[in-house]
Amino acid sequence: MNNYTPDYYDQDTTAGGGVFAIDAIASERAAFIRKTYMHLAGAIFVFMGLEFIIFSTPALMRPILGLFTVSPWIILIAFLGASWIASSMASSAKSLGTQYAGLGLYTLAEAIIFVPILFYASSMSDPTVIPIAAIITLCIFGGLTAYVLATGANFSYLGGGLSIALMAAIGIAIGAAFFGVSLGLWFSAAMVLLMSGFILYETSNILHQYSTDQYVSASLALFASVATLFWYVLRIVMMFSSDD
Repeated sequence: MNNYTPDYYDQDTTAGGGVFAIDAIASERAAFIRKTYMHLAGAIFVFMGLEFIIFSTPALMRPILGLFTVSPWIILIAFLGASWIASSMASSAKSLGTQYAGLGLYTLAEAIIFVPILFYASSMSDPTVIPIAAIITLCIFGGLTAYVLATGANFSYLGGGLSIALMAAIGIAIGAAFFGVSLGLWFSAAMVLLMSGFILYETSNILHQYSTDQYVSASLALFASVATLFWYVLRIVMMFSSDD
């Protein structure tokens, strides 16, 4: 961690109106980190609640499944659209209300996008598929988060490479969908590694790029990476379960 704590009144301010978390006094930095992860946990619980409502309501479940069945492209388009909302809200929103709206909209979008894969996973003979994927995701996220917060490491240099890798992955997914090619285990494993990189990057940004009043925006960026990580971990667990 940064052992130097500058005088509060001499700290540089950010576009958000506060100071970077890494430069804030210890109590403000701790409060910012706590609020960020409380909002992340809240988004995850809302996501779970929305899935419960959708799966418990056939009037909602059937049209969503039907829509994705008719056009699998909708999953990719919806993913790109939701990701764009997340990144734009996380990087440019200065209004707290706008940040909450972005977090809510993105959580709703992810809940809808996840319906098909959760439906297929829940229909498998192994009832532990989803819980195992959730535990693995939690362990990966927890380990990466603990490392960054404990060391204060700055992974901002990963941003360019991660963006290029993500664009390449999207291009591969589009090509596979167009030519009817199934992306198997290795693509999912590569995406898990890529999302792990994004979690390192976003967690580092919480300390080095976000101001102490942007906790909603920071949690939105983290939720985007965690949700995508869970998606591909779940795909991998489903692949191994189907081989049993």
